[in-house]
Amino acid sequence: MEYLTPNFTKDMLKDYTILFPNMAPLQFQCIQKAMDSEGIHCEVLNNSGSEVAQLGLKYVHNDTCYPALLIIGQFIDALNSGKYDLHHTALLISQSGGGCRASNYIKLLRKALVKAGYGYIPVASINPTGLESSSSLPLTLTLVRKLIACAFYGDEIAALRNQIIPYEVHPGQTEAWCNQWIHEIGVWMHENKNYSIHAMKKNFVKIANDAKKIERKSEKKVKVGVVGEIFVKFSPLGNNGLQEFLEKEGCEVNMPGIMGYINYCCANFALDAKLYNMNQTFGFMAEKLLNVLDSVGQACAKAMKDAGFYGAGPFKQLMKKPEGILSLGVKMGEGWLLCAEMVELIEDGYSNIICAQPFGCLPNHIAGKGVTNKIREKYPEANITAVDYDPSSTKVNQENRIKLMLAVAREKLQTACV
Repeated sequence: MEYLTPNFTKDMLKDYTILFPNMAPLQFQCIQKAMDSEGIHCEVLNNSGSEVAQLGLKYVHNDTCYPALLIIGQFIDALNSGKYDLHHTALLISQSGGGCRASNYIKLLRKALVKAGYGYIPVASINPTGLESSSSLPLTLTLVRKLIACAFYGDEIAALRNQIIPYEVHPGQTEAWCNQWIHEIGVWMHENKNYSIHAMKKNFVKIANDAKKIERKSEKKVKVGVVGEIFVKFSPLGNNGLQEFLEKEGCEVNMPGIMGYINYCCANFALDAKLYNMNQTFGFMAEKLLNVLDSVGQACAKAMKDAGFYGAGPFKQLMKKPEGILSLGVKMGEGWLLCAEMVELIEDGYSNIICAQPFGCLPNHIAGKGVTNKIREKYPEANITAVDYDPSSTKVNQENRIKLMLAVAREKLQTACV
């Protein structure tokens, strides 16, 4: 049976509120500013709790990808809330366009909407591969440039925040600093400035130097890297507040940014042309775009390093990290990126790693959990634990598993300090 909801059209931009799930909280605040500046009235959803998962289970089969279950539950919970004019509300969802189940989210969402009595709610898609082209969110070149700029700015602010907050002398100062810069970025977007490559590179330095002014304690903390399936890795809803939990445990958290995943997608288009002789023109364009994005990313990393913070290496170097462990041809889900990020984190001092993955996510179990023994052979200091997230997993069990990893990490830290 075909489940249909109205297609999203350009005319709806005038008077519709567009809801979208909050995957990466800080970065998505910046992205929302970009969309608002172009006249797209949108709202990032923050509703959470067990009722969201239960609604997802009501309308989605429990064998379905856990992020899809949560996202659909979050959407329906929002529609049930009474906060919105439902005849002027639309939903926005991204699709990976690859072989993983994320490419089917929009079909699952439409089915759930019809079953929940919301079959009149339009669903918009945003993806790089032309899926659901009849219902895609209209994207202008200006909006795309602003979205990329805000993703870069959001990644920098998040990375700096994570390196400051465990050491801040005055509690709350770092969060206030984040809010100040997110507001400033919103002003830039509405004034149509500071989203060019040249402007971004200048502002990366301003942001990093401003972060340096926050007073910090000089003490050793357990450093934890977090990798995994993109939604479960970033979303507090998907990982049961993993980052907050780690910070309460006194850890410094390194969570590679969302631009890493965007670069990964570009790299895979280029790899398709090289490895599988697919569309050569598209592969060439993807390679050129990757070079541009990597140069901007390196300007951001350099600004952070120059201000005394950690900054990741070039993405082209990251692509070499899985060598001898995993082929770059393994690109379903987060594929080789999981292995590459784990290796980079270990080499850069974040040897304690949590691989967050949805239970039953085959690509991530293979490319994440499946390579940990090989990584440990190459890097004996690696302290890696894989944590599965799904409706039947309790938060207590997940946190106990993480605490075992942290106990080993603290023991190593004490030994190193002696």
